[in-house]
Amino acid sequence: MAMLTKPQHPMPEIAKFVAELRAAFGDTIDDAVARGKVGELTFFASENGRTVGTRAMDHYNVWVADETVRDRYYCKGCDGSCVGTPTRCSHRP
Repeated sequence: MAMLTKPQHPMPEIAKFVAELRAAFGDTIDDAVARGKVGELTFFASENGRTVGTRAMDHYNVWVADETVRDRYYCKGCDGSCVGTPTRCSHRP
């Protein structure tokens, strides 16, 4: 009997990152992704040759997630003011 395996997500790093944002900030993230999918400048991601969301038309509105964001600690009560800065969140459990 063959075992069924779940196919790998086509954008695994983005899926993981969005899941972590959802855990930290709640359903607001799902709203931003959905709005980006229908043309608003709220979400855009690219991985493995695939894209989702709406790309900014200029570099003024571009924000790039790099390793400093990937390793960022999002904690309960964080207001997000540390996002986009090299400062780590000061709210520790």
